[in-house]
Amino acid sequence: MTEPTQLIDNFGRRVDYVRLSVTDRCDFRCVYCMNEDTRFLRRAQILSLEELALLGSTFVGLGVKKIRLTGGEPLVRPNVLSLVQELGSLKSQGLQELTLTTNGSQLVRLAKPLQQAGVDRLNISLDTLDPQRFAELTRRDKLAEVLAGIEAAREAGFKRIKLNMVVMQGRNVDEVESMVNFSLDRGLDICFIEEMPLGEVRTRQLAQTYVGNDQLQARLGQRFGLVASTESSGGPARYFRIPGQSSRIGFISPHSHNFCSTCNRVRVTVEGRLLLCLGNEHSVDLKKVIRQYPGEPARLRQALLDAMALKPERHHFALNDEPQILRFMNMTGG
Repeated sequence: MTEPTQLIDNFGRRVDYVRLSVTDRCDFRCVYCMNEDTRFLRRAQILSLEELALLGSTFVGLGVKKIRLTGGEPLVRPNVLSLVQELGSLKSQGLQELTLTTNGSQLVRLAKPLQQAGVDRLNISLDTLDPQRFAELTRRDKLAEVLAGIEAAREAGFKRIKLNMVVMQGRNVDEVESMVNFSLDRGLDICFIEEMPLGEVRTRQLAQTYVGNDQLQARLGQRFGLVASTESSGGPARYFRIPGQSSRIGFISPHSHNFCSTCNRVRVTVEGRLLLCLGNEHSVDLKKVIRQYPGEPARLRQALLDAMALKPERHHFALNDEPQILRFMNMTGG
């Protein structure tokens, strides 16, 4: 019998995109991501940079074409550039794209080194252009640093830069047009994301803050004349273009447009748990495999292949229910 060389689940979906969380720590405390008093993991509990590089190499050996580094905030992890360089070298072995999601706070210092180390694209989280709102949403008064980081990223020469905005009723929904204009003026893509019910965050009720992307798409379509595009960034976003503009307008809609049928993604938490679905608790302890069988990469490879049987067909999110997934996004990876 021929040994499998690709990650294919029980529903025929090929996994070729992996999100690696490199830290649960962050210099912000965004209200939809974590609590103000979040306790972080000890060093021994998280994957080392060498273990993360091993995972990346093993995934690429099984046909993964895209790796995204996430956190927490990945750029607060010491020596993270060494991991970026290791993963960037996998492009000679089949990796097609190395990307990173960041809050932008460290980009003045790290944008150019990241680009030189092999990062192709950046996603930068930005939910408001208003300093007071920014401080309320992130619990940190650092909008100026983020805006400076965006400019540093533009100058660094990445293939594309995308802003991610989680839109919330009563928080920032009135800013979507100004965020589109901000992106158009700078040649950036922008993606609007429906809030997801992850973690026991008591500062808001999802049903009260939720904004559906159908509403946003209609509103922005009327204002900017959106034209549907068949482009894809390898993830769940549906993209639109504005005639005469280079920027793309995207929508990620886990509530209103379930994208599970085409899911090609898995996540690895900073603790080394392979999450087969963002909206379910199905997981495999890869850290245990790596540390129990050092120097035996075939064990890790087989664990990844076996894990595909656990990938569920879909997630189920409900606006009025208590969160069923009790881990916060800083643990999961964006």
